[in-house]
Amino acid sequence: MDQKILSLATDKATGKLQAFLQNLKDEDLTSLLQNQAVKGRATGALLRAIFKGSPCSEEDGALRRHKVYTWCIQLVESGELQQDVSSEIIGLLMLEAHHFPGPLLVELANEFVVAIKEGNLVNGKSLELLPIILTALATKKEGLAYGKGDFNGEECKKQLINTLCSGQWDQQYVIQLTSMFKDVPLTAEEVEFVVAKVLKMFSKLNLQEIPPLVYQLLVLSSKGSRKSVLDGIITFFSELDKQHSEEQSGEELLDVVAMPSDELHHVEGTIILHIVFAIKLDCELGRELLKHVKVGQQGDSSKYLCPFSIALLLSVTRIQRFNEQVFDLLKASVIKYFKDLQLLQGSKFLQNLVPARACVSTMILQVVKNSVHSWDHVVQGLVELGFILMDSYGPKKILDGKAVESFSLSKMPNQHACKLGANILLETFKIHDMIRQEILEQVLNRVVTRASSPISHFLELLSDIIMYAPLILQSCSSKVTETFDCLSFLPLQTVQGLLKAVQPLLKISMSIRDSLIIVLRKAMFASQLDARKSAVAGFLLLLKNFKVLGSLSSSQCSQSIGISQVQVDVHSRYNSVANETFCLEIMDSLRRCLGQQADVRLMLYEGLYDVLRRNSQLASSIMQTLLSQLNQYYEPEPDLLPPLKLGACVLTQGNQISLQEPLDHLLSCIQHCLAWYKSRVVPLRQGDDEEEEGFYHELDDMLESITNRVIKSELEDFELDKSSDFSQSTDVGIRNNIFACLMMGVCEVLIEYNFSISNFSKSKFEEILSLFMCYKKFSDILNEKTGKGKTKMASKANDSLLSMKFVSDLLTALFSVLLWRYTSIPTSVEESGKKEKGKSISLLCLEGLQKIFSAVQQFYQPKIQQFFRALDVTDPKDEEDTDVSVTQRAVFQIRQFQRSLLNLLSNEEEDFNSKEALLLVTVLSTLSKLLEPTSAQFAQVLSWTSKICKENSWEDASFCRSLMNLLFSLHVLCKSPVTVLRDLSQDIHGQLGDIDQDVEVEKTNHYAMVNLRTAAPTVCLLVLSQAEKILEEVDWLITKLKGQVSQDTLSEESSSQAVPPNLPAEKAIIMQLGTLITFFHELVQTALPSGSCVDTLLKDLCKIYTILTAFVRYNLQVCPSSGGIPKNVEKLVKLSGSLLTPYCYSFISYVQNRSNNLKYTGEKEKEKATIPAVTATKVLRETKPIPNLIFAIEQYEKFLIQLSKKSKVNLMQYMKFSTSRDFKIKGSVLDMVLREDAEDRNEEGTASAHKRQDKEPAKKRKKLNA
Repeated sequence: MDQKILSLATDKATGKLQAFLQNLKDEDLTSLLQNQAVKGRATGALLRAIFKGSPCSEEDGALRRHKVYTWCIQLVESGELQQDVSSEIIGLLMLEAHHFPGPLLVELANEFVVAIKEGNLVNGKSLELLPIILTALATKKEGLAYGKGDFNGEECKKQLINTLCSGQWDQQYVIQLTSMFKDVPLTAEEVEFVVAKVLKMFSKLNLQEIPPLVYQLLVLSSKGSRKSVLDGIITFFSELDKQHSEEQSGEELLDVVAMPSDELHHVEGTIILHIVFAIKLDCELGRELLKHVKVGQQGDSSKYLCPFSIALLLSVTRIQRFNEQVFDLLKASVIKYFKDLQLLQGSKFLQNLVPARACVSTMILQVVKNSVHSWDHVVQGLVELGFILMDSYGPKKILDGKAVESFSLSKMPNQHACKLGANILLETFKIHDMIRQEILEQVLNRVVTRASSPISHFLELLSDIIMYAPLILQSCSSKVTETFDCLSFLPLQTVQGLLKAVQPLLKISMSIRDSLIIVLRKAMFASQLDARKSAVAGFLLLLKNFKVLGSLSSSQCSQSIGISQVQVDVHSRYNSVANETFCLEIMDSLRRCLGQQADVRLMLYEGLYDVLRRNSQLASSIMQTLLSQLNQYYEPEPDLLPPLKLGACVLTQGNQISLQEPLDHLLSCIQHCLAWYKSRVVPLRQGDDEEEEGFYHELDDMLESITNRVIKSELEDFELDKSSDFSQSTDVGIRNNIFACLMMGVCEVLIEYNFSISNFSKSKFEEILSLFMCYKKFSDILNEKTGKGKTKMASKANDSLLSMKFVSDLLTALFSVLLWRYTSIPTSVEESGKKEKGKSISLLCLEGLQKIFSAVQQFYQPKIQQFFRALDVTDPKDEEDTDVSVTQRAVFQIRQFQRSLLNLLSNEEEDFNSKEALLLVTVLSTLSKLLEPTSAQFAQVLSWTSKICKENSWEDASFCRSLMNLLFSLHVLCKSPVTVLRDLSQDIHGQLGDIDQDVEVEKTNHYAMVNLRTAAPTVCLLVLSQAEKILEEVDWLITKLKGQVSQDTLSEESSSQAVPPNLPAEKAIIMQLGTLITFFHELVQTALPSGSCVDTLLKDLCKIYTILTAFVRYNLQVCPSSGGIPKNVEKLVKLSGSLLTPYCYSFISYVQNRSNNLKYTGEKEKEKATIPAVTATKVLRETKPIPNLIFAIEQYEKFLIQLSKKSKVNLMQYMKFSTSRDFKIKGSVLDMVLREDAEDRNEEGTASAHKRQDKEPAKKRKKLNA
């Protein structure tokens, strides 16, 4: 039969073939096809013959062809055919599909849809035919019946796709179905159907099936819906990462199959590669990705930024055209997160409204951690991001070549961002050995090439890197030694930081150490002073870290070596013996410094004490060196005055006189080394070592002799007296300045030396007092002669050589402790005679306490608990004492200072000590920062502070400002202080009166601290500053809400749920703005004095209108098209229209009239000079913000009109237009004013004619008063 069909098909005429096929039963035809296909014999030829004899132009032929198609599809899906046979059949079916009439194409397509939905496909091979059928169907223009209606081909195709995407898909055919759609011409709406269906299938697939599906989806995205594709992929993996982390942390039990982390991250890495490849081919996909993340920045960025999306962005940086954009976006996201975090931490109001957000730092560092799973395409981006953050947000400010570490709140986000960059680089360095060389090179390059910029952050990173893997870095030794070659050209501070960072390498690498030694020896004789100082710094560092055998262990030293992280036995006997020779060689090199400039010697003296403490076996060499140096300037004759050769300390070169020997620092170094040696080394020595210790007895005798002879000396012995020249313009004056400064330092050193050996003996204390009087003589004459124009040399007298330990011991000896001294003997009961420069001893104690509390909190946060425990002297041995929290200890101290302040406030006003009160408030402010804001103790401190402000009326502006600042700083951590501002504004209004002099204001007394003296500018500027902060918070919140609305409008299912979650925030915004309106309502009616108060108020009014406008625009976004707005929004608009806008215009008129009157008076009484320049400047400054304020009001009203139209609520009924903006020229009035002005000028001209003989008349501007 098959041969018959094939033979008939060879004829040109198809009539016989058609007739034969017409008479053939369907079962026979299908059986023939099946047999031929299974056997694989001439199946293609048979199909061509059947199609030739079944033309679609005839109904029977079209039906036969349809049955053949249906049977062939079943054959292909059966899996019984060979691969090549199946492919041949599908190919023929594809070629003939476009001949089908529309209704049969619909039937064929529907059969496919039913088979897919019912899961009747076996291998899915036939799906290759479906795109051809749908494409052919889309070309049909006639009406086709489908379902319950008639559609053209395009519409019918849309219905079929919709039906297909709404049904179930077998898991194993998802990839094939997705791939199939890329060959179908789809509209944007149809692409969205398909993409939404495929994204829903993600969660039903095995993890390994997702990468090929994503690949097909990305190919499909070229037809449209790029945003949906990216959004779906990122959202899916973001949720998957969250589930995985929750599983690992065991925080909750999830009904999902746990997966290995390496499998998940490998899959993520593959998908990221697919997306990056797709972006290279389709740049629009990359732009959509950037737009996707930018939208997230405006609202909740945690929905758009996750470890997966960050890794994707970092991989996209490998594409040149997106590199800069991506890094700018990531940098902006990081700094925005830290700024938002800072704002949230400082405001309880925002904390209650905004939920905790995902930490950007944690997410980026998670990317670093995940990159270990073959994410090589992410690593380079991580390194670049780390350096970008460090370069952009590292320390910037320079003062005398040094970075100024700022602890202000505004700098905190930058510091966090810089630290994040360092952490990224450090963690990447730990994980990826392939990138270590590059990271190290870039860090070292920045250290070397950025000498003029602060690089402390790069030095810290370098130190952390070397500490982590010193042995690994031996392979990078060439780069380190190259850096050493630049030491002579680097600033001293950079050299010290660099050498400190690389010291672990010096321990384990002889080649690096030898290279450094060569460089330092060359630098020792360099022509540049900084190079020689760098050499000294390097040698001292080496001496401190290469211990000699027999040196005291770290536990016996006051400081540890700091090298314990190096996993090498660097202190073995062999190393220690080698170190001794090495260290003695260095000491020989350092002795040569003693013949160089004073700055080089000074650096040596300041470093030798640290060397001795860490390397005690070098004591003999160090002490002998110092003794030999001192002998050059010591007068051995016991009765010779003065005991020191000051003349030898000065160098004269031509007309220049300079310091040659910093003798005071030499003595200070000797004193510290001697004290440490006697207390730590001598007790451990055996009796037969006395000969080796002769030097310290000799030094003791010399210091004792110097003490006795300095006490006996007079100014004249040093060739100084009150008639001496101290001018910096003469050689004698410079020399006398140097002598005086040296002797002040010597006296300080001798005071500390004698105190250390005094054992509290009366005779020694008398000597100390005599030394102090000697010091005072030099200090007084220096201050008297230099006066106000202190030079650099004179200012050195302020750099004390007294050590902190001595100061602490002395104060403890004098007053037990500062705290006890102040709290036990208040200033009020202290004897009036015990005062120094107008300050009592108790007040000096309080100053010391204030500085100590601030320093501990700022620099020693981890030791605060230990610090407070030391303050508690009640029972230091109590073991239960260690369980007391910092809050409890801080509260105990706070109560003591609260009592002191109350005692001070109970005095009469003339006895009020403003300085003490300020210090007490500063101490209370510092201590209150240690309290937990949610604790009862914090609430008590806030209540107490509020009570003080309400019940005490002092006219001291500084105290008032300090106390009010404390009140606000406490208040914002509990709740918004907006109601406090309202009360204070009423008090200010009552104290200063109304702008309308005929109105008598009822005085309120919410806060007695507000009085006529403090109301303005002190309290007024304070409350306006706080109002600005509240407006900033409200503005931030509105921006966040607008961003969320923008995000929600882009998603399909969020339209009905967009507004309800924002209701609490909206209500809070309305409450804040409403209360601020009442606050400004009071102030704009207040007769504020000219100056900063008026200027600041006008600017803040402009801000509140700008924020009101932003809130109205937000309501325009969320207002439904059907109309209507919340009642509280309407009330807010009414409040602004009744309590603010009309009064603003009245205040503007008040300010303008006052300035015009002042100018007019000045024109009239010009000869009396009634307007000073300062007043004129104030007037100009006050009127400058007025146009901006009027514009802000008009913008507010403009958007109110738009909201009225959209909401169908007449909001403008509450706004009353002011006539101050309308003007009309009245001719009669103008003529009268011009006439009066002319008469005035005539009178002035007559009067001034008589005065021209005495002085030139002042220039006058013509002015038209209208």
